[in-house]
Amino acid sequence: MPRFRVSVAAVFLSLLTGAVAQAANATQCQSNLTQAGAPPNSTKVLILGGGMAGVIAARTLQQQGITDYVIVEAKHVFGGRMSQTTFGTNGSYVIEKGANWIHGTQTGSGPANPVWLLAKNHSLQMVESHLFTNITFFDYNGPNDYSATFNASLTAFDNARALAGQRWQQNQTDLDLRSAYNYMGVSPKTPQEEACEYYQIDYTDAYRSHRSLDAQDASQTSSLAAAWNYNYTFDSDVGYSDVDMLSVDPRGIACIVQAEAATFLNTSQVLFNQTVKTIQYSQSGVTVQTESGYTLSADHALVTFSVGVLQGTDVSFEPALPDWKRVAISNIEMPVYTKIFLQFEKKFWFDTEIGLYADQQKGRYPVWQSLDYPGIYPGSGIIFVTVTGDYANYLEQLNKNTTQVQLEVMEVLRRMYPNAPDPIDIFLPVWGRAPLFRGSYSNWGASFRPQHSYELRAPVNGHLWFAGEGTSLKYFGFLQGAYLEGENAANNIAACIKNSTRCPSTS
Repeated sequence: MPRFRVSVAAVFLSLLTGAVAQAANATQCQSNLTQAGAPPNSTKVLILGGGMAGVIAARTLQQQGITDYVIVEAKHVFGGRMSQTTFGTNGSYVIEKGANWIHGTQTGSGPANPVWLLAKNHSLQMVESHLFTNITFFDYNGPNDYSATFNASLTAFDNARALAGQRWQQNQTDLDLRSAYNYMGVSPKTPQEEACEYYQIDYTDAYRSHRSLDAQDASQTSSLAAAWNYNYTFDSDVGYSDVDMLSVDPRGIACIVQAEAATFLNTSQVLFNQTVKTIQYSQSGVTVQTESGYTLSADHALVTFSVGVLQGTDVSFEPALPDWKRVAISNIEMPVYTKIFLQFEKKFWFDTEIGLYADQQKGRYPVWQSLDYPGIYPGSGIIFVTVTGDYANYLEQLNKNTTQVQLEVMEVLRRMYPNAPDPIDIFLPVWGRAPLFRGSYSNWGASFRPQHSYELRAPVNGHLWFAGEGTSLKYFGFLQGAYLEGENAANNIAACIKNSTRCPSTS
């Protein structure tokens, strides 16, 4: 295949003009990067991806005195899977397509979630969610208070976490959560029990990682990885706190990354609207080619793509990544988590934050959250329902056929409220089929071994580095996982640049 080397400077002005014009509509947070001309074709470090991991990696290099780097970002703004859009018949409400919450804050003088600190530093507007204590319950016959069943499901998950820890300490085989529940004799048998398990595992742990654990079934989630992931964020003895903060900022949650980038980046250090197609690496460095056909080279490259992208063919590595790296990439999963937003003329539903619906088919539009709620968007008439796993994949196959989606969603809502009117607006994002993401966030399945996590984050050939929420053993799926992994990788790259004896092996 022929290679074309196009000067970055030749295309930079047109790209920057387009990026600024789009960014002005999308966010207030990124429009003030220091002007310093075009990025170079050759640099010391290429940072591939401008999400949380990429921007924090760049900041860390800057703090280490290394300014010779370029962030290559496929979109026109920073943020990655933090992405918002306007919604409603008059487009007056900002909704988050992806990451919506900051999970775990700080307990007393204990460790603070760095994303929480970043949000406070940039004055992100947030409200605390109470998603375990502010629920109205429904099933296919209408309202039905099965709160005692719900509380029992919370206890079951806590016991499963404890069991995972015991088995780890005794050097026993990891169990998936379904096997752990069977072992404890608490597997769900009724639609109501299934809905409660879904809320605790498929949904709640999914929203907590996006955004945490699984957007799939209990049989597809490692109980050990689930326990670690939960404890290191929500258990105040070893983590941050059991607090979830929902972003309601009209600038969008991505503002925390965009505003942070604007504090140190200049225009010669970032290239927007460029999608990486090929990554060539050798013992002398890394060469990257974009879909637009031009080439960037560097001594080091930090890959911050999602594991969904790494698992696919959207980006090719030349030579192919070594077997141990491909095995690690293959063993982590990238589930889909889909929110379906609906707007009505006025609110007619529950006054709690959450409505939990138990259908005879598990996972059928079960979790409803009201945005027409004090402190969020009162008077908006907006509610959204979340689906995960097989249902989320099914919705993606509909290819945003909102007519069909609306028919199915309203059939469930009218089980809850028989006289519910038709919505006046509907929106759902697509993550699994999005070529820049190929899923919502990472999750370790039943075949999890800690060694896989170490190998997922390990550099290749001494010049190709990896970081993102998926490479974090403690915080996979969380924004803080991406933050800390970007910071760690950049510190290691800086150490290598300053002292070659601290570089990884090139074999």
